[in-house]
Amino acid sequence: MIPRTLFDADLEGFRDSVRKFLEQEAAPYHEQWEKDGQVSRELWRKAGELGFLCPMLPEEYGGVGADFRYSAVIMEEISRAGLSGIGWGLHSDIVAPYILNYGSEEQKQKYLPKMASGEMITAIAMTEPGAGSDLQGVKTTAIRQGDHYILNGSKTFITNGQLADLVIVVAKTDPKEGAKGTSLLLVETAWEGFEKGQNLNKVGMKAQDTSELFFQDVKVPADNLLGAMEGQGFFQLMQELPAERLQVALTAVAAAEAAWQWTLDYVKERKAFGKPVIAFQNTRFKLAELKAEITAARVFTDRCLELHLAKKLDIPTAAMLKQHTTDLQCKVMDECVQLHGGYGYMWEYPIARAWADSRVQRIYAGTNEIMKEIVARSF
Repeated sequence: MIPRTLFDADLEGFRDSVRKFLEQEAAPYHEQWEKDGQVSRELWRKAGELGFLCPMLPEEYGGVGADFRYSAVIMEEISRAGLSGIGWGLHSDIVAPYILNYGSEEQKQKYLPKMASGEMITAIAMTEPGAGSDLQGVKTTAIRQGDHYILNGSKTFITNGQLADLVIVVAKTDPKEGAKGTSLLLVETAWEGFEKGQNLNKVGMKAQDTSELFFQDVKVPADNLLGAMEGQGFFQLMQELPAERLQVALTAVAAAEAAWQWTLDYVKERKAFGKPVIAFQNTRFKLAELKAEITAARVFTDRCLELHLAKKLDIPTAAMLKQHTTDLQCKVMDECVQLHGGYGYMWEYPIARAWADSRVQRIYAGTNEIMKEIVARSF
């Protein structure tokens, strides 16, 4: 295995702490959370107490001022363990940076410490029934009336949607201006007119609450606009999406590595025609091929992590990374299910869950078809 030079002894010690926490506080309960359709709030609070939520936030906002590598460790360990219900990455490394980078001091003081402690759970609402990867097609509106915006519309496929206390909502503050009329609003879910719809029944990621959200004349204080002025939403989204796509890639590669290891262990034990399945050339060649591809993806991902730390990860590179790693993740899961035989299709085997969980990775954070379009436009 190629050494990961970005991760020193301190980070590997932190990784051990995260892994032990997940083994004790999450893994034993994840099957029940799959039935419940969401993880427990208690897990969020315990994670906050240990600094596992929003670690990159400055101390004055409740964080520890860590760099993104610490977040990467947390994402990787959640993915490696197959704990797909845990939505910390979106909360800590998508929502929190929006508030930190574009929020007013009052917004930061009000929301970020509660996010770091686990007292407040967050989501971001981009996708609509008629607008997915095409964010310019958003129909939700927020029209200014005095010192408030009146928010109307709906969102779907919203991660952390059932548990969320605060949602960043993508809305048109000037519908006539298209993308230039898009703004981001900080909306508390307890406000009148905010309704959470059903917890959606997905093919995979069963323990992850994913919801419809509805807004009926929700009064949003004008002070909850994210940014200095209206119409900055599309720019803000474009600036933050490379980091989101890096996050997807980190989880994709970690999941592929875990699936490969589970499969290696299985084929060493499982026998066919009187000998271990690993003894067959096809098995060894398949695993060798996947090992090479996963290793190459790991190197590419770590390079993009390095670029992100230096604030140099651009939109086309992040798009290439997201497309490549998630396509590979799905390929690895499919091949590993095949090597497990019939048991690979049984829900009690981790590989079956990982196979089901992996498919959505090629869809969210921008479909892989959109990723190819982004790359092509950069030629």
